[in-house]
Amino acid sequence: MKKLILLFIFLSILSCQEEKQHVDSIIINGTIYTVNENFNTAEAFAVKDGKFLEIGTTNALKEKYQADTIIDVQGKTIVPGFIDAHCHFYGLGLQQNRVDLTQTKSFDDVVKRVLDFQNERHTAFIIGFGWDQNAWQEKAFPNNKLLNVLFPNTPVALTRIDGHAMLCNQAALDLAGITKTTKVAGGEVVLENGELTGMLIDNPMLLVSAVYPKPTKQAQIKALLEAQEICFDAGLTTVSDAGLEKDVITLIDSLQQTGDLNMRVYAMVSNHTESLEYYLSNGPIKTDRLHVKSVKVYADGALGSRGAALKTPYADKHDHFGAMAIGLEAYKALAERIEKANFQMNTHAIGDSANRVVLQTYKDVLQGKTDRRWRVEHAQVLTEGDITFFKNDNIIPSVQPTHATSDMYWSEDRLGKQRIKGAYAYKALLQTSGTLALGTDFPIENVSPFLTFYAAVARQDLEGFPKEGFQKENALTREEALKGMTIWAAYANFEDREKGSIEPGKLADFIVLDNDIMTVDLKQIPSIKVEKTFVNGKQQ
Repeated sequence: MKKLILLFIFLSILSCQEEKQHVDSIIINGTIYTVNENFNTAEAFAVKDGKFLEIGTTNALKEKYQADTIIDVQGKTIVPGFIDAHCHFYGLGLQQNRVDLTQTKSFDDVVKRVLDFQNERHTAFIIGFGWDQNAWQEKAFPNNKLLNVLFPNTPVALTRIDGHAMLCNQAALDLAGITKTTKVAGGEVVLENGELTGMLIDNPMLLVSAVYPKPTKQAQIKALLEAQEICFDAGLTTVSDAGLEKDVITLIDSLQQTGDLNMRVYAMVSNHTESLEYYLSNGPIKTDRLHVKSVKVYADGALGSRGAALKTPYADKHDHFGAMAIGLEAYKALAERIEKANFQMNTHAIGDSANRVVLQTYKDVLQGKTDRRWRVEHAQVLTEGDITFFKNDNIIPSVQPTHATSDMYWSEDRLGKQRIKGAYAYKALLQTSGTLALGTDFPIENVSPFLTFYAAVARQDLEGFPKEGFQKENALTREEALKGMTIWAAYANFEDREKGSIEPGKLADFIVLDNDIMTVDLKQIPSIKVEKTFVNGKQQ
């Protein structure tokens, strides 16, 4: 009898084990912010076939499922994989092999870095990125006289941190065919006493970039893989690349298909003839990791280089309004064409004049349409009346919080005390739109999503300046910031049904943090580290 009882118990246990559903992995003992509709927290979840299967408690899921892998995170914080709503993923990779001019303190510092780079690399064309004259004691644009002496035969092109101004030596200007009589709509070839200074603002820069040495395919692959490594380390699982050509998009697709590139990419097609013609003619592309459904367009330049188009003159340059990068009729015609092809239009708009043009055009072209999600990238300077355009469900603001804390030292000089109140107005935009997609614009800003989060919530620099926060009335809550980097960014990409939150049926993209981003002291947020990054439930 005793043997029969033991046999019965053994068979019962075996039966219970057989009834358990098999899954790929179970993550247990976490502090999980699901970012679902109710912003619920959880303790554990099960993953099967690359998707979240069930979210619940550790005990309940262990009783219900048997798994190949059980990961005990020992109370660590888990959030959905970060989505950068506006960045330059491929550009970040290319930048790893160019002169890094970020954080330079003077033009002499710039020149030293260029010399050090060239002494090591001996390149035929020197390309650099990241200088910002607003961070120097002498805040005027530099000229190319010293570069002409040091590099009389080697072309040099050094792009400003915002990507909207470039300093070129004479060799680069000659190669691009730029003279003191060159005129390009939507920008400026800067002269001083009737002579070239080497400074180019906005569209004339394209003449120089057109003569850059074209990277080999191997160099392109290296750039993409290096960018992927940096982004995974930062907890990014999807990047929205704001402007890619057809050849790069095709290469990304091929690397994803071979399994070399696991980063998910929402690719905005560059507004250049070949790429535009191809995608608008052939329609959107959607794979597991690549989504091509949008076009990136520039309405104006940047505030730091005074290329942003303003309704009234710059406060620190009374005869200057900035400039549109595209004609009004051409912009409207392009918008109509993009709408007809069922693509999303994502327009860079910085100045209040450019924003008004973009918003009015969006409203007119999308009249009677639904769920188009056209984006205003940056939406940086707006008058109070123009913010109301974002009540339209077809229009989404896409902003970069670190721009506010980078620009706050000089932006009031450009705009004046009154107009600055409508700049970097993230809370006002969110309250009007109901959705706010957050990005970094890297490599213009640092890749780190934690700096984005911190800037959005604290509105301060890393030294805690200003003490009360820059226009603190436009700070976001932590919940809003996290949504902006996950579910709202996914929504802006037409991907909110598949990612952006930890819910059953969604892609198992998530990250494990070494500190709780929702409760840690505000000053500690920038130093949070990503311990593990998962895509499709697999650690990267």
